[in-house]
Amino acid sequence: MSEKHPGPLVVEGKLVDAERLKKESNYLRGTILEDLDDGLTGGFRGDNFLLIRFHGMYQQDDRDIRAERAEQKLEPRHAMMLRCRLPGGIITPTQWLAIDKFATEKTLYGSIRLTNRQTFQFHGILKKNVKPSHQMLHEVGLDALATANDVNRNVLCTSNPVESELHQEAYEWAKKISEHLLPRTRAYAEIWWDKEKVATTDEEPILGETYLPRKFKTTVVIPPHNDVDLHANDLNFIAVAEKGKLIGFNLLVGGGLSIEHGNKATYARTASEIGYLPLHKTLDVAAAVVTTQRDWGNRTDRKNAKTKYTLERVGVDTFKAEVEKRAGLTFEPIRPYEFTTRGDRFDWIKGIDNKWHLTLFVENGRLLDYPQRPLKSGIAAIARVHKGDFRLTANQNLIVAGVPENEKARIEAIAREHGLMENVSAQRENSMACVAFPTCPLAMAEAERFLPAFVTRVEEIMHRHGVGDEHIVLRVTGCPNGCGRALLAEIGLVGKAPGRYNLHIGGNRTGTRIPRMHRENITESEILASIDELVARWAQERHGDEGFGDFAIRVGIVKPVVDPARDFWDSEAV
Repeated sequence: MSEKHPGPLVVEGKLVDAERLKKESNYLRGTILEDLDDGLTGGFRGDNFLLIRFHGMYQQDDRDIRAERAEQKLEPRHAMMLRCRLPGGIITPTQWLAIDKFATEKTLYGSIRLTNRQTFQFHGILKKNVKPSHQMLHEVGLDALATANDVNRNVLCTSNPVESELHQEAYEWAKKISEHLLPRTRAYAEIWWDKEKVATTDEEPILGETYLPRKFKTTVVIPPHNDVDLHANDLNFIAVAEKGKLIGFNLLVGGGLSIEHGNKATYARTASEIGYLPLHKTLDVAAAVVTTQRDWGNRTDRKNAKTKYTLERVGVDTFKAEVEKRAGLTFEPIRPYEFTTRGDRFDWIKGIDNKWHLTLFVENGRLLDYPQRPLKSGIAAIARVHKGDFRLTANQNLIVAGVPENEKARIEAIAREHGLMENVSAQRENSMACVAFPTCPLAMAEAERFLPAFVTRVEEIMHRHGVGDEHIVLRVTGCPNGCGRALLAEIGLVGKAPGRYNLHIGGNRTGTRIPRMHRENITESEILASIDELVARWAQERHGDEGFGDFAIRVGIVKPVVDPARDFWDSEAV
């Protein structure tokens, strides 16, 4: 798709201001330390507002009370969202108890938010508690370095609770890739851990002095489970195994979902197949892809700066050749692979190591103690007795992993007592939303707070048409930036304005196809009316167990997105 009109390797023109900011930041230090001591504001000033993102934080405020505070002539109630770096989503019970204690005692909301990037976020950290949050993480062997802004972010890895040995190998590579692509600057340790400045000159051999043109996301995937939604990511290593042992990876590059409403130069794109590589070249290839994107990515327009646009501009073959040159290899042809599932597998699952794994559904990933459902306390109670580890999934759920047979009953009793093992429909298990209001500054419409009641209405529609035991992959995102991965769903809602969404349909259950916009800027009642009509047809006209998205494509409700750079925004007519 990308060899029709290859363009220049480097986009010439005036650099965006973010490039100045990074260049002048003294390798991400800025004046963050001085700003921490500024008691006149609850936020960070000037460049530091953006620089703290490289340190894993976003400055936010409670938008529910923003107008009220403005009337009182008060600044917004600034607080930070902090995102932990957790490659592969694995965390120990000891670490979990530390973050649970911090969330309870030091955040405004008291919750822990599991994200679809296999990590957790704190929301509502006041400025006085920002440094203690980083120090708490450090004390238990964690950090928040490079979980936001123009760097490689948290590396995902298929949770895969069954094939334990293969998962362990893949997870180890996810950790190695994460470490290999981290910023080398000592700024994080100096600012948050009070480490002394080293006299040597800072160097960034992979990321460069001005880091990447835009955010960069990486996954390690174990077929047949696409639970990490690889096509939402820039760099993807698909595990290739022989006799249960990892021997190499298929490389896919250039996925991404972020768009801008009305800007046809932006589009969602699935990742392109590059080739197969042996295991020992993994880190070389990872660095080669990142440095190629570093050098060729568009630094004149952040809306067109991601890897997907670089591939479309220069051509996949040109990009591949450059990666081969930099990594010192020639890619072999892609090895056969297939994806058959995407969601998590709930309840107890036995691994090949005879250990048990309990996957718990956490709606929207929000762990908090609700009336009659003290979810957050329940996970803490499990952490106090569990001898294995926890795995956070890319679907915002949590796996209690490595439970021996004689501990199953105790773990399950705690989970049930705290409302962590209630009966949930397949539809609810396969629905997801981003945070959106009240804390996300980019939100245009509700998502997390909207989803639970909306799913209930969708469940009613499904039951009415006789498919109540089925599911449709449903995603809601409060803006077009893609955090809720709505543009890999069978039904995706993308926030347009308060109470209004664009309705996309036609993705598939395995997450390998972009859905097309079916209706624009419509209300919840209009969305539900459309879903009612479409589900009625699906229930009557589908072939066998055909998924909703495949059905929508087959019967011509929408046409598939084949060449996103050219047809993502086309009319839906076939």
